[in-house]
Amino acid sequence: MDVTAQGERLAADLGRWLADLTFVDLDTDEVTARVIDAVERWAQAQGWRVYRRAPSVLPLPPPLEQRHSVLDVACARPDGPPVVVEVDHTDRARTVRKLTAEADAGRIPIWVRWGVGRFSAPPPPVRMVTVEVTRRAGPAGRGRLHSRTGDRPAPAHSAGGGTVAPQALPIPLTDLSDPRKRT
Repeated sequence: MDVTAQGERLAADLGRWLADLTFVDLDTDEVTARVIDAVERWAQAQGWRVYRRAPSVLPLPPPLEQRHSVLDVACARPDGPPVVVEVDHTDRARTVRKLTAEADAGRIPIWVRWGVGRFSAPPPPVRMVTVEVTRRAGPAGRGRLHSRTGDRPAPAHSAGGGTVAPQALPIPLTDLSDPRKRT
Protein backbone atom coordinates (compact mmCIF):
# COMPACT_ATOMS: atom_id res chain seq x y z
CA MET A 1 0.00 0.00 0.00
CA ASP A 2 1.47 3.38 -0.94
CA VAL A 3 1.96 6.19 1.58
CA THR A 4 -0.95 8.25 0.23
CA ALA A 5 -3.40 5.37 0.64
CA GLN A 6 -1.97 4.62 4.10
CA GLY A 7 -2.50 8.25 5.12
CA GLU A 8 -6.11 8.18 3.95
CA ARG A 9 -6.79 4.88 5.71
CA LEU A 10 -5.15 6.00 8.96
CA ALA A 11 -6.95 9.36 8.98
CA ALA A 12 -10.30 7.61 8.42
CA ASP A 13 -9.53 5.14 11.20
CA LEU A 14 -8.56 7.93 13.61
CA GLY A 15 -11.74 9.80 12.66
CA ARG A 16 -13.84 6.76 13.57
CA TRP A 17 -11.96 6.45 16.87
CA LEU A 18 -12.53 10.12 17.74
CA ALA A 19 -16.24 9.91 16.83
CA ASP A 20 -16.85 8.35 20.25
CA LEU A 21 -15.08 11.16 22.13
CA THR A 22 -17.46 13.06 24.42
CA PHE A 23 -17.04 15.77 27.03
CA VAL A 24 -18.98 18.64 28.58
CA ASP A 25 -17.92 22.19 29.45
CA LEU A 26 -14.16 21.99 28.94
CA ASP A 27 -12.03 25.03 28.18
CA THR A 28 -9.77 25.21 25.12
CA ASP A 29 -6.70 23.70 26.78
CA GLU A 30 -8.74 20.91 28.36
CA VAL A 31 -10.33 19.95 25.03
CA THR A 32 -6.95 19.93 23.28
CA ALA A 33 -5.52 17.71 26.04
CA ARG A 34 -8.53 15.37 25.86
CA VAL A 35 -8.16 15.01 22.08
CA ILE A 36 -4.39 14.39 22.34
CA ASP A 37 -5.05 11.72 24.98
CA ALA A 38 -7.57 10.04 22.64
CA VAL A 39 -5.06 10.13 19.75
CA GLU A 40 -2.47 8.52 22.00
CA ARG A 41 -4.92 5.74 23.00
CA TRP A 42 -5.73 5.16 19.31
CA ALA A 43 -2.05 4.78 18.45
CA GLN A 44 -1.41 2.49 21.40
CA ALA A 45 -4.38 0.34 20.34
CA GLN A 46 -2.56 -0.14 17.00
CA GLY A 47 0.45 -1.49 18.92
CA TRP A 48 2.67 1.49 18.06
CA ARG A 49 5.22 3.28 20.21
CA VAL A 50 3.85 6.71 21.04
CA TYR A 51 5.81 9.87 21.78
CA ARG A 52 4.22 13.03 23.12
CA ARG A 53 5.83 16.37 22.27
CA ALA A 54 8.30 14.71 19.90
CA PRO A 55 10.76 16.96 18.05
CA SER A 56 9.67 18.01 14.57
CA VAL A 57 11.98 18.34 11.59
CA LEU A 58 10.83 21.96 11.27
CA PRO A 59 12.99 24.50 13.13
CA LEU A 60 11.38 27.28 15.10
CA PRO A 61 11.36 30.77 13.56
CA PRO A 62 14.11 33.30 14.45
CA PRO A 63 15.53 33.96 16.94
CA LEU A 64 14.99 30.35 18.05
CA GLU A 65 16.00 28.69 14.76
CA GLN A 66 18.52 26.46 16.59
CA ARG A 67 15.57 24.68 18.23
CA HIS A 68 12.91 22.55 16.63
CA SER A 69 9.16 22.70 16.88
CA VAL A 70 7.39 19.80 18.61
CA LEU A 71 4.64 17.46 17.50
CA ASP A 72 1.66 16.67 19.71
CA VAL A 73 1.91 12.93 18.98
CA ALA A 74 4.46 10.93 16.98
CA CYS A 75 4.04 7.21 16.39
CA ALA A 76 6.70 4.66 15.46
CA ARG A 77 5.20 1.79 13.46
CA PRO A 78 6.98 -1.51 12.81
CA ASP A 79 5.23 -1.98 9.47
CA GLY A 80 5.39 1.43 7.83
CA PRO A 81 6.54 5.02 8.03
CA PRO A 82 6.00 6.98 11.25
CA VAL A 83 2.70 8.79 11.79
CA VAL A 84 2.67 12.34 13.18
CA VAL A 85 -0.41 14.09 14.55
CA GLU A 86 -1.01 17.73 15.39
CA VAL A 87 -4.12 18.83 17.31
CA ASP A 88 -5.41 22.41 16.93
CA HIS A 89 -8.60 24.36 17.41
CA THR A 90 -7.55 27.12 15.01
CA ASP A 91 -6.46 27.18 11.38
CA ARG A 92 -2.71 27.69 11.74
CA ALA A 93 -0.49 28.08 8.68
CA ARG A 94 2.51 27.06 10.80
CA THR A 95 0.86 23.70 11.51
CA VAL A 96 0.46 23.08 7.77
CA ARG A 97 4.14 23.98 7.21
CA LYS A 98 5.20 21.67 10.03
CA LEU A 99 3.13 18.73 8.79
CA THR A 100 4.26 19.29 5.20
CA ALA A 101 7.90 19.22 6.37
CA GLU A 102 7.15 15.97 8.23
CA ALA A 103 5.67 14.48 5.04
CA ASP A 104 8.76 15.55 3.10
CA ALA A 105 10.80 13.63 5.70
CA GLY A 106 8.80 10.46 4.97
CA ARG A 107 6.20 10.59 7.74
CA ILE A 108 2.42 10.33 7.43
CA PRO A 109 0.97 13.66 8.66
CA ILE A 110 -2.50 13.95 10.20
CA TRP A 111 -4.00 17.20 11.43
CA VAL A 112 -6.81 16.86 13.98
CA ARG A 113 -8.85 20.06 13.99
CA TRP A 114 -11.53 20.60 16.58
CA GLY A 115 -14.06 23.39 16.84
CA VAL A 116 -17.53 24.51 15.83
CA GLY A 117 -16.96 23.92 12.12
CA ARG A 118 -15.76 25.75 9.03
CA PHE A 119 -12.68 23.59 8.66
CA SER A 120 -10.49 24.31 5.62
CA ALA A 121 -8.82 21.22 4.20
CA PRO A 122 -5.02 21.38 4.14
CA PRO A 123 -3.06 20.61 0.98
CA PRO A 124 -2.06 17.00 0.37
CA PRO A 125 -0.40 14.95 1.70
CA VAL A 126 -1.64 16.35 5.04
CA ARG A 127 -4.84 14.58 6.07
CA MET A 128 -7.41 16.30 8.25
CA VAL A 129 -9.61 14.69 10.87
CA THR A 130 -12.29 16.97 12.34
CA VAL A 131 -13.89 16.92 15.77
CA GLU A 132 -16.93 19.18 15.90
CA VAL A 133 -17.94 20.67 19.24
CA THR A 134 -20.46 23.15 20.56
CA ARG A 135 -19.43 26.15 22.60
CA ARG A 136 -20.96 28.57 25.03
CA ALA A 137 -19.78 31.42 27.21
CA GLY A 138 -18.41 30.16 30.49
CA PRO A 139 -18.46 31.83 33.88
CA ALA A 140 -16.43 35.00 34.33
CA GLY A 141 -12.71 34.34 34.00
CA ARG A 142 -13.15 30.92 32.41
CA GLY A 143 -13.70 31.88 28.76
CA ARG A 144 -15.62 29.71 26.34
CA LEU A 145 -16.61 26.19 27.26
CA HIS A 146 -16.81 23.40 24.71
CA SER A 147 -18.90 20.24 24.70
CA ARG A 148 -19.25 17.17 22.54
CA THR A 149 -22.08 14.89 23.52
CA GLY A 150 -22.20 12.73 20.41
CA ASP A 151 -25.15 11.58 18.37
CA ARG A 152 -26.35 8.63 20.32
CA PRO A 153 -29.34 6.77 18.92
CA ALA A 154 -32.42 6.30 21.04
CA PRO A 155 -32.48 3.00 22.92
CA ALA A 156 -34.29 0.09 21.28
CA HIS A 157 -37.80 -0.52 22.53
CA SER A 158 -39.70 -3.76 22.60
CA ALA A 159 -41.54 -4.49 19.37
CA GLY A 160 -44.49 -6.37 20.81
CA GLY A 161 -47.44 -4.93 22.68
CA GLY A 162 -47.78 -5.46 26.39
CA THR A 163 -49.79 -8.35 27.80
CA VAL A 164 -50.46 -6.87 31.22
CA ALA A 165 -54.03 -5.69 31.84
CA PRO A 166 -54.37 -2.26 33.42
CA GLN A 167 -55.41 -2.20 37.06
CA ALA A 168 -57.48 0.44 38.78
CA LEU A 169 -55.72 1.73 41.87
CA PRO A 170 -57.57 3.49 44.68
CA ILE A 171 -56.59 7.10 45.08
CA PRO A 172 -57.77 8.51 48.38
CA LEU A 173 -59.05 12.06 47.99
CA THR A 174 -59.33 12.65 51.70
CA ASP A 175 -58.11 10.99 54.83
CA LEU A 176 -61.33 9.59 56.30
CA SER A 177 -59.61 8.49 59.50
CA ASP A 178 -59.28 12.12 60.57
CA PRO A 179 -62.70 13.46 61.67
CA ARG A 180 -61.69 17.04 60.79
CA LYS A 181 -61.27 16.08 57.12
CA ARG A 182 -64.70 14.42 56.72
CA THR A 183 -67.31 16.34 54.82
